[in-house]
Amino acid sequence: MKPRDLEYLIAVAEELHFGRAAERCNASQPALSGQLRKLEERLGVTLFERDKRNVRVTDIGARIVAQAQLVLQQVAEMEALAAAHRDPLAGRCRIGMPPTIGPYLTQYLLPAMKHYLPDVALELVEDFTDNLETQLCAGDLDIAVLATSPARSNLSEVVLYKEPFWIALPSGHPLARDEVIDIAGINPQELLLLADGHCLRDQIYAVCGLEKGVGGDPAGPRTQNTSLATILSLVGAGAGITLVPAMSLSGTFVTDAGIAVRPEGTGKAGRTVRLTFRSGYPRVALVEKLADIIASAVPNTVSPVRR
Repeated sequence: MKPRDLEYLIAVAEELHFGRAAERCNASQPALSGQLRKLEERLGVTLFERDKRNVRVTDIGARIVAQAQLVLQQVAEMEALAAAHRDPLAGRCRIGMPPTIGPYLTQYLLPAMKHYLPDVALELVEDFTDNLETQLCAGDLDIAVLATSPARSNLSEVVLYKEPFWIALPSGHPLARDEVIDIAGINPQELLLLADGHCLRDQIYAVCGLEKGVGGDPAGPRTQNTSLATILSLVGAGAGITLVPAMSLSGTFVTDAGIAVRPEGTGKAGRTVRLTFRSGYPRVALVEKLADIIASAVPNTVSPVRR
């Protein structure tokens, strides 16, 4: 039984179509079908029910597909372990970031990696924190840049920097007259927040001492399916107030958009950004190098831990 046979098996189970599975695996359909029939004969079970129109995974087939996925993950980890031994600072690296970090950190990360890690082929993935942790555990990601400590026990972290939250409000808002704003003085009904699933939303609730579900004017715009950039545009249009990570305020677009930015009074509102990776990840040298690169590349609006 070869890994290629398991790849064919998984592809058909996910595509439920032999032609699409063959195309995905860069194989001919007869070759793929033939190998799967040999696999069924070797195992002595039927993996797929086939007719002219449909393909269905049998119950035992589904269990074997799940096992095949684990086997391929272990094979990938063996190959990664060997590659890391040869040169941990070369080869593919898949990094995940949530949408409240990725657009702002990437502009500093990419030039620095090109200079200091020219042999690393970077792949970027943007998703919610929980999804990124799931992908890390499954081996679909190598590293994630997250703003929360990992929730899963098999993940480790290296702290990168501490990033303050600033208050963004319409330039004509009464609070904009203050140089420093007391969070307690913000009307919760004026807060514009990202959707559930964004760790930034939960962090703002915690900073403002609010119960979940509080905030936002029912008569105002709904922000459940928007980005941080859209939230800031709504602030500039006078629709409300929000708290944003310092790095999202780079450039002149904020002042040009009619947004006033002020620090909050305690200086304690913010988040800690870290690299997260599987505890058994073989390229720890790459993690450490990335941590040093990021710490040296980020702007002075944040406080690197490693600099």
